[in-house]
Amino acid sequence: MTKLDAALSGSFAIGGDLKVNRLGFGAMRITGPGIWGPPTDVEEAKATLRRLPDLNVDFIDTAESYGPYISEELIGEVLAPYAKGTIVATKGGLTRTGPNEWPQLGRPEFLRQGAILSLRRLKIERIDLWQLHRIDAKVPAREQFETIAELQKEGIIRHAGLSQVSVAEIKEAQKYFKVTTVQNLYNFANRESEDVLDYCEQQGIGFIPWFPLAGGDLVEGHAEAKAIVAKHNASPSQIALAWLLKRSPVMLPIPGTGKVKHLEDNVAAAGIQLSDEDFATLDAVARKG
Repeated sequence: MTKLDAALSGSFAIGGDLKVNRLGFGAMRITGPGIWGPPTDVEEAKATLRRLPDLNVDFIDTAESYGPYISEELIGEVLAPYAKGTIVATKGGLTRTGPNEWPQLGRPEFLRQGAILSLRRLKIERIDLWQLHRIDAKVPAREQFETIAELQKEGIIRHAGLSQVSVAEIKEAQKYFKVTTVQNLYNFANRESEDVLDYCEQQGIGFIPWFPLAGGDLVEGHAEAKAIVAKHNASPSQIALAWLLKRSPVMLPIPGTGKVKHLEDNVAAAGIQLSDEDFATLDAVARKG
């Protein structure tokens, strides 16, 4: 069995000074159906969080909108005081009106309030990485970026990132603050953010692909890919994660779950070393798909 150690995924220094193991944990799924309310099995969700330090998963991604607030509250309750080197990233800029409903809200006072309350829920003195969940089209982007820069100057947040943005939007934000991470939809099967990933690599910006496990079905449907799965004695989703890790040194996958067994399955992907030939074969399969 592959050793369960997220450190096998390699490391990346967010902002040049926050070193994390590249395979992290997405904390969206430690909430209820529709990412609303508490998880169905609260004790299992807590056990999943408690397992993270054992597996050397030291990068956790959450958001005030997950629950809302539930994800941050559970992380703070279970993991604070945090193990040395653990980085908890959170996000603001979305509000919630019900299950699976995510209205954007980028007014400066809302972003500021959100960051301050995230501090309290996570039980920390400064947010190591705060990310704008979406750029609200109803509010001038300049106002949102200026607020982030102010939060940094005041010491409320250390590093700042963006989510679901274009290269042009990253460049605009860079006029106001150092963009250290970008969190876009990207996985083995969906490459619409390929240009954003390339720009992040050029700039040394951490790229956090959300929905990273997608593509397992695509792997399962092709003989060449299935042969690679069999060679590594892995699951299709583990191969999809391993492919992401090999795709770029700035890639920071954050597969999420509220179950210990699923967490362990995901971390096992850190120990899978795809050859260049494996990578090229899988890449061709994905592009055909």
